[in-house]
Amino acid sequence: ILEQVPDVDTILMGVGGGGLLAGVAVAVKARAKELGREIRIIGVQAENAAAYPPSLAADALVPLTKVSTIADGIAVGRPGQLPFSIIRELVDDVVTVSEDSLARALIFLLERSKMVVEPAGAVGVAALLDGKLTENGARPGNTVVVLSGGNIDPMLMLKVIQRGLAAAGRYLVVRMLLDDRPGSLATISRIIAESDANVTGVDHTRVGGSISMGDVAITINMETKGDEHCEQVLSNLRAEGFQPQVIQG
Repeated sequence: ILEQVPDVDTILMGVGGGGLLAGVAVAVKARAKELGREIRIIGVQAENAAAYPPSLAADALVPLTKVSTIADGIAVGRPGQLPFSIIRELVDDVVTVSEDSLARALIFLLERSKMVVEPAGAVGVAALLDGKLTENGARPGNTVVVLSGGNIDPMLMLKVIQRGLAAAGRYLVVRMLLDDRPGSLATISRIIAESDANVTGVDHTRVGGSISMGDVAITINMETKGDEHCEQVLSNLRAEGFQPQVIQG
């Protein structure tokens, strides 16, 4: 990093047990001291596997009772003893990001940079997109994000892409109960078409615990253009008397 970006001000990277972050912190902080300037180092964890923030706050190792995240590469429930002592001393901050933010970051890297990065490697980008570096008025300056891995199962990638698109308002799944009579589905299709959304899947069923006799449940998957567009589609459906329940989006 210091060879490629000698004027770096901030380094962002994922942290699980803390070994990689601690090693980078030792090297970078030593070099920064030689140069007589400051280089900030920020660790990033998935919020559902974030053992460092409570441990740093308590100044002691605080194990998590549960870890659940798509970022399996940093799904560590307890900081390492040696890395923790180094990170406590040298790392400027450890922030967290949500699962939706992780999914959005993966989509961003795929679309904008043409890079396949595993969730654990994309947490730094998620933190940037969430504005974590500027929350307290900090000026990150020249920022480097370490993309520390590309191991991702194709099926997980499919789920992450779907979740990332939904988090960005570009994928909407709704469920509605309708009268089981001719024309209901045609009316919904017209509303969606006039709202400029694109249907990608439809599930139509008459059987289920919450479905009354004479009703039918329909689940519709749509491509949308953002959060405002999603709200417009939902508003148009409600205006025609339907009650869409958002399943994903």
